[in-house]
Amino acid sequence: MLDLRHVVDNLEEVRAGLARRSPAVAALLEPVAALAGERRRLIAEVESKQAERNVASKEMASANKSSPEFAARRDQLKELSAHVKELESRTAVCEAELQELLARIPNVPLPTVPDGGGDADNVVVKVWGTPPEQPFPVKPHYELGAELGLLDFERGTKLSGPRFTVLWADAARLERALIHFMLELHTREHGYTEVLPPFLVKGDALFGTGQLPKFEEDLFKTQKSDPERAYDLYLIPTAEVPVTNLHADEILERESLPVAYAAYTPCFRSEAGSYGQDVRGMIRQHQFDKVEIVRICEPEQSEEELERLTRHAEAVLERLGLHYRRVALCTGDMGFSSAKTFDLEVWLPSQQRFREISSCSTFGDFQARRAKIRYRHQKGEKPRLAHTLNGSGLAVGRTLIAILEQYQRADGTVLVPEPLRAFMGTDVLRPARR
Repeated sequence: MLDLRHVVDNLEEVRAGLARRSPAVAALLEPVAALAGERRRLIAEVESKQAERNVASKEMASANKSSPEFAARRDQLKELSAHVKELESRTAVCEAELQELLARIPNVPLPTVPDGGGDADNVVVKVWGTPPEQPFPVKPHYELGAELGLLDFERGTKLSGPRFTVLWADAARLERALIHFMLELHTREHGYTEVLPPFLVKGDALFGTGQLPKFEEDLFKTQKSDPERAYDLYLIPTAEVPVTNLHADEILERESLPVAYAAYTPCFRSEAGSYGQDVRGMIRQHQFDKVEIVRICEPEQSEEELERLTRHAEAVLERLGLHYRRVALCTGDMGFSSAKTFDLEVWLPSQQRFREISSCSTFGDFQARRAKIRYRHQKGEKPRLAHTLNGSGLAVGRTLIAILEQYQRADGTVLVPEPLRAFMGTDVLRPARR
């Protein structure tokens, strides 16, 4: 969430920053500016009436209690107190409206983010590797996986509806191998602490990372089985939500920063409004596995930490020998909470194109303000807002897809990347027997 005082004091600067996303986004500031003016007026009037009340109270205290003057001052004090209470109530309503408006305004892009209106304006920063030599018609993962009996879309639909998949035999083991490999790499080599958070969270956690209130239609919300429970629970769309919020409403010590966590979780997304996109295969599922990496740091370190986090995600692709590229998202293609994002896109030979497999972002203090994640720079100082970052390290299902396609051979078999072979117990994916 943007800082109200900063928005009000630097309205044109913030408006210009949001206009880099789009004119429609910048227009969201207009009601904020109007309400902020009303809030200032109310605060000034409250302070003025409070001063009058204080004067009247002192005068009443020195007056003779049986005199007409005392009675008049008493009536005046009652009237002033009632007026102050009314003004304070109006101020509270105004502030609540302002906070509600601010909760729906996205983050301001950093100056280093390229300008643009959509994904066509994203900037390729680097390309790693080359497309595999495959002098034969490469089958898409959903055809090859079904032929090998490893990916079962029909039974996934029978059990849960469209956009669910059953993984059999070596595919299930490969998914597990990838999770293990990613977590071992991030914890043992990159210094992350592994954490296994709950997969159901309160709305407060989703508000903290920016999914609520704007993106509620993209979430799966559970029904209350306990009528005494005062809050709703949501299935997490990403481990970013519970892991970032581990330190909500907390004050961290500077010496503990940067905080670095890695977490495997299943993720659940309704994909509202995306029907017709990637309907075949496992590109866009309602349930998928992901290993998330999260960092919390001092503000001065956040862009350096973004580079570090992105390199950690890239290391997974490079160890697996998967051709990919890094893309700097432009202002018109960034996520709601992001101040700057690099997407990692892996090569899919069947589509002859790169597809996103990780988004690595710094959010500045946008999430920290919503979740109240602070740190103390020095003993005795007022706490400051931390900066938060996260990225997929990686989306496991899409990594499995990339392996099926990039390691596909002419005879219809699939090689297992070398780092996974010890876990898999084989160097080739075998057809499932069932």
